[in-house]
Amino acid sequence: MRGPAVTAALALLLLSGCGGSDGDRNARVVATIASQSKRCADGSFHRLGSLRLAYAAVVRSRAPVLYRPGGRRLASFGRRNVNRVPTVFSIRGAIVDANCNPRSYLVQVPKRPNGVTGWVAAAKVDVETVRTRILVDLSERRVTLYKDGRKLLSAQAAVGASATPTPTGRFYVNQRLIPSDPQGPFGPGAVGISAFSEVLTGWTQGGPIAIHGTNAPWSIGKAVSNGCIRLRNPVLRRVFAQALGGTPVVIRD
Repeated sequence: MRGPAVTAALALLLLSGCGGSDGDRNARVVATIASQSKRCADGSFHRLGSLRLAYAAVVRSRAPVLYRPGGRRLASFGRRNVNRVPTVFSIRGAIVDANCNPRSYLVQVPKRPNGVTGWVAAAKVDVETVRTRILVDLSERRVTLYKDGRKLLSAQAAVGASATPTPTGRFYVNQRLIPSDPQGPFGPGAVGISAFSEVLTGWTQGGPIAIHGTNAPWSIGKAVSNGCIRLRNPVLRRVFAQALGGTPVVIRD
């Protein structure tokens, strides 16, 4: 994250889907929930996701997100976000009927405060499976990418400076963007995550955080950014190719 007009320098890339039909993917959710219990009690809550498998909710048309099922509205999201890419939530759990079919999903959304969750009706979203996850260790200034629970790569990164620290917490990949200039400050790509700077609140779109490339390779391994995580461009290309929408991202001190 280099300046207020972060997204102005970016061309857009549509979310890459995961394999299988909508019916197949939703069937996987039902099967996962059913495997957790011999039977489902109508209205019961079941957590979803593990170190090997996560679930993403892709908005079909328009999706109100509620503070609690049947409660007041937290926010409403359209099919595409402000960058005109598909709107994606991270699924954390589901309320189901007696046949283990989800009625509502507990989702994390790309909105302040960081890590905020709410409820979205299952009929408002399609479900994607995700087998990647990302760990960002700020003290080691290192990004590690996992797939199916196995480490794919681990690389040094630049992180936020003391005045503009990278926020910590549990987030997810909510968009992927391609810069109009691959030789510019974002390198060949930016993996947007559902976190926002805690200090740069007046920036465009509220100061979104991303993992991106750089035209300043000297900065790798240092705490110098405005909150984003920079990787060397060859490494960023590998992360970009694997980090589909909904990929869990943990940032720790």
